[in-house]
Amino acid sequence: MVQGTSSNAGKSVVVAALCRIFSKRGYNVAPFKSQNMSLNSYTTHENAEIAIAQVLQAEAAGVEPSYHMNPILLKPKEDFISQVIVHGKPVNDMNFYDYQNSFREKALKAIKTSLDTLKEKYDIIVIEGAGSPAEINMQDKDLANMKIAEIADADVILVADIDRGGVFASIAGTFALLPEKDRKRIKGIIINKFRGNLDILIPGIRQIEEIVGAPVLGVLPYDESLKLPEEDSASLSERKYSKNEKVTVGVMRLPRISNFTDIDPLEYEPDIGIKLIEMGDEIGNVDALVLPGTRNTVNDMVALNEAGFTDEIANLSREIPVFGICGGYQMLGKKIIDESFKESKYGSVEGIGILDAKTKFDRIDKIVTQSRASILGNGMFKEIKGDSVKGYELHEGLTILGESRPLSRVIEGCGNHPSSPYDGAVNGYTAGTYLHGIFHNFTFRRFFTDQLRAQNGLDMLGFSEDNFENLKKYSIDRLAEIVEDNIDLKLIEESIEKKSIK
Repeated sequence: MVQGTSSNAGKSVVVAALCRIFSKRGYNVAPFKSQNMSLNSYTTHENAEIAIAQVLQAEAAGVEPSYHMNPILLKPKEDFISQVIVHGKPVNDMNFYDYQNSFREKALKAIKTSLDTLKEKYDIIVIEGAGSPAEINMQDKDLANMKIAEIADADVILVADIDRGGVFASIAGTFALLPEKDRKRIKGIIINKFRGNLDILIPGIRQIEEIVGAPVLGVLPYDESLKLPEEDSASLSERKYSKNEKVTVGVMRLPRISNFTDIDPLEYEPDIGIKLIEMGDEIGNVDALVLPGTRNTVNDMVALNEAGFTDEIANLSREIPVFGICGGYQMLGKKIIDESFKESKYGSVEGIGILDAKTKFDRIDKIVTQSRASILGNGMFKEIKGDSVKGYELHEGLTILGESRPLSRVIEGCGNHPSSPYDGAVNGYTAGTYLHGIFHNFTFRRFFTDQLRAQNGLDMLGFSEDNFENLKKYSIDRLAEIVEDNIDLKLIEESIEKKSIK
């Protein structure tokens, strides 16, 4: 099990690296995270929802993602309330107290079921913790760290982030705050995100090993060339998107932004830069604007209004492409109807009004499905009529179109409405879709960015090499190489041997 001294210490990437390393050695490997709080999620082949981090780890392991790899997913909604997803399906919206006190045993049962299922199928399970195991106010309610290590009888590797400073204090503090039985589980330490001269760090490493009684297995350098999906929106504050003066795609950072990995492929298109637009910013000079998904469409629509963006986006749509995904697509319509106050206290609100479409939130089951569709060739997408796209859907609202034409015909999935064969809408330069991952489709993405190049006087590239997929594969392999080159894996290998003998 890989635990961390804090959130964003590097647990996810270390798990991904170990999955790839042992997979290449011939083991059948699975990642596992008992409980994940994230707004970046994905739909598996079981039509179940899990966190995007476990999808990356499964890809690194060379296996199909499953809800058993992330049995509990918490999606923050509003006012300390999260949607609780168990085995890929939403069960209820709960506040922290109710979840920890009334639902904990049910969550623990689901976790054990999934762990047992993975044990039957895989040779090695690499478990990821959450946050820090040393949150002393919550240790008796733990469902993600040492309690899971105990259930799995797993040895623990502790990852510490040196980039933020205070790395030795964070390591020593973690050990000091853990009960003795939990401290004994920690067999080694990895120092992550190091920049600089390693010789200067060595004396501190020797001292911290004496203080905590556990070895430092190695130090991982901070390699900014690696391009891997971020796990949650907190990381957006540290994310440095590539800026490019030739073509700039603006992306609205909605207060409850979700599945922002949808925009990742755009960044790796030649000549394309990303401008993340906060609520207090100005949109400024952009060549296209993307409204990503959101965990709460109504609240974020209100936030856009209050920030003064609604009219500006409508005006920009006459000049540049505006593209909405899921919640962002719903906002581009004329009205968002929430008569039962399912989304928020605001009820129904006006949308931006560029697309002639109305979205209604009702007491329906959440749409969780993998999807395929065929582009219809309406509006600006005439030249790729018939192009096949795939993605996944995670939405509760259903959309009815008026005058606006649909973006695609649904082959598999739901799209706008179960009674409609279509997904999305197009009106001039503006379009939207329910398909998360649409820009991961190379032909669709390249067509979109080629239009932006053309309007800026640049040559179109056509459908040549897929830079994003190549770079992602490279990043996973390079990540594994970095861990193998800088970490003494002998202790981990011995731990695996010992467990297999048992």
